[in-house]
Amino acid sequence: MRQQIFLSASLAGALVLSACAEKADETVERAFQEVNVIDESNLNDVMLTVADPNEAVAHFQRTLKGSPDRIELQRGLAHSLIRAKRTTEGTAAWKKVVSMKGATSADHVQLAGAFVRSGEWDAAKAELDQVPPTHETYERYRLEAVVADAGKDWKRADSFYEIATGLTTKPAKVMNNWGYSKLTRGDFAGAERLFGEAIRQNHGLFTAKNNLVLARGAQRNYTLPVIPMDQTERALLLHTLALSAVKQGDVKVGENLLREAIDTHPQHFEEASRSLSALENG
Repeated sequence: MRQQIFLSASLAGALVLSACAEKADETVERAFQEVNVIDESNLNDVMLTVADPNEAVAHFQRTLKGSPDRIELQRGLAHSLIRAKRTTEGTAAWKKVVSMKGATSADHVQLAGAFVRSGEWDAAKAELDQVPPTHETYERYRLEAVVADAGKDWKRADSFYEIATGLTTKPAKVMNNWGYSKLTRGDFAGAERLFGEAIRQNHGLFTAKNNLVLARGAQRNYTLPVIPMDQTERALLLHTLALSAVKQGDVKVGENLLREAIDTHPQHFEEASRSLSALENG
């Protein structure tokens, strides 16, 4: 009898231990799943930022084979294709994103951006028109401004550029774009002001420096502005100013500026030398 009680107790204990072991296994498995999700999320973030864009494309394509309905993976693929400058594929990927359950206004903005990159202005405008006015983001208004620019709707472009600059802590690039828009319209003074503001926001933005010199040259102001520049940049800007002077018909001024550019450059300035030689030889 005592032996039977002992066996029953042992069996009950074994069942309890078995149940505990199963519960522990479930807990461990769940923990590993959570870790895997965290690790995958971190990996996806890395792929979207610091990874080589083509490696990122391959990563998201592989991951999507096992989870084709996960919209965040499709977004990752679309972002990576655009980063890799594979615009046609990127546009197709963003089209797929906006057709999926869970697509957002931000996704439509990204698709509009892809259309802009491929020069499909009407498609970009149509996509932006689907975005509700409550979606007020820098990227949305930056694209609205660019699309309005392409349609020569200057009033709308100026309005959208102004809104975009107020929605970012780094407005230098959009100010540069706005300035270039003014430059193409012939508003050289307005362009000069915006390029100057862009440079004040970002001293390293050479495109804005070059555009500023173009705006000054268009007004026949052939002196370099007082802005941060190293010796190589100074030479390049003098070259731009020289070509602007020649374009305005001030050939002698252009020749002198080219000589100064050649003397300023820390290395042999082949492009400026060729330009000067062409002018001197008539």
